[in-house]
Amino acid sequence: MSTSLTSRSDAPALLLSGQVMHQRLRPVLHKFVYPVFCVRLDLARLNEAGNAWFGVDRRRLMCVRTRDYGPRDGSDLASWVRGHLQQAGLPHDGAIWLQTFPRLFGFVFNPVSFFLCHDREGQLRAVLAEVNNTFGETQHYLLSAPGQGVIDEHTRLVCNKLMHVSPFCEVSGFYRFRFRDQARHEDAGGNTAFVGIDYYDHGHPSEVAQGLQPLMRTSVGGHLHPLTAATAFGALCAQPFLTLGVVARIHWQALLLWRKRVPWFSKPERVAAAGPSSGKETLS
Repeated sequence: MSTSLTSRSDAPALLLSGQVMHQRLRPVLHKFVYPVFCVRLDLARLNEAGNAWFGVDRRRLMCVRTRDYGPRDGSDLASWVRGHLQQAGLPHDGAIWLQTFPRLFGFVFNPVSFFLCHDREGQLRAVLAEVNNTFGETQHYLLSAPGQGVIDEHTRLVCNKLMHVSPFCEVSGFYRFRFRDQARHEDAGGNTAFVGIDYYDHGHPSEVAQGLQPLMRTSVGGHLHPLTAATAFGALCAQPFLTLGVVARIHWQALLLWRKRVPWFSKPERVAAAGPSSGKETLS
């Protein structure tokens, strides 16, 4: 039985230090890579995650505020996630970890955060992805493996795209997610984590095996270490303007795409969803 690295962690919080990659494949090739860091938090141990430089719902230079996620009211996030898991018939009795960009100096923008949901044996069984756009809108996608099995590095999690994210992409098609954690010796840089997202603007997931190509590939990955006062301070010193960089790069890359004459799509009127979208309708 294989358990995820995150679920086996003795630390209540982890620092993921690495890089983000975006690559557009059509109608022009456009790729960029830049350094980032994010945190992973055990929702059952948020009160243990704080230190001199990082805190949860505390005034720190680096922090996470629970009201930034889920129902946006500061209520218990674990209970909120478990409610959606139970409603979908998924295991909801294990650890839930949140992977997200933290607030720095009070500011944050999270293009996507992930609630990593495990069963009581520590196996990853579902992921609740929380996607935000620059218009202040949020869409949740509840992802699970076919047959609600264990999610490993070979599993591809699929859901329809339901929200406007970029003016250079229509609200159509589907996402394919993959998650991979690898145990590595400290001499080799320590444990690593990776999340990949492929966006297909048309077609059906069954066509991927026949050669259907994505419009865009996105990934975030790096090394996992306990989030201590020392590692938090190091991350702050290395990237004090992380939040500003995320927002600035979104607009800068949009300008570059516009200059390359990539087609522009206006934002459609959005109908608010009653709850998280699952991938079931995509696979039918």
